[in-house]
Amino acid sequence: MESSLRGHAHKYGKNVDTDVIIPGKYCNIVDQTELGKHALEGLDPEYVSRMKSGDIIVADTNFGCGSSREVAPIAIKASGTAAVIAKSFARIFYRNALNIGLPIFESAEAVDGIESGDEIELEPASGIVRNLTRGTEYRAAEFPPFMRSLIDAGGLVPYVESRLAAGR
Repeated sequence: MESSLRGHAHKYGKNVDTDVIIPGKYCNIVDQTELGKHALEGLDPEYVSRMKSGDIIVADTNFGCGSSREVAPIAIKASGTAAVIAKSFARIFYRNALNIGLPIFESAEAVDGIESGDEIELEPASGIVRNLTRGTEYRAAEFPPFMRSLIDAGGLVPYVESRLAAGR
């Protein structure tokens, strides 16, 4: 994982489901760059035009609920979004995000202390979340070393490919 991630927060509420993260009409798009152009279109049609590469989604509870479409975290990552911080994630979204190498962090305190537009710095290895705008710091749940390796590699497939190439 990068030593730190830095961007501005885009804050959303509870139960952001995969249908609004990437509406069904885009689920057949294979090109990830094209898919990323439609991230959060069902919730916030201006997200992709307003966000800058490296920005961070901040959401309340149960982020990524709904259908198990793997394209939801792919669309977020392909949009240039650096990470997602939420109070909690739907289980299948959590796993899909890790499988494709999208950094996600759980921290109720950070979510409560961050507003849209705040400048955020994340240290993925330690789970430290800094709100640079407000001068506050929080801790997100840390990933075990194996999961950090998986995210560092860019997801499950690149991780397995590198392990196979190394003969491990």
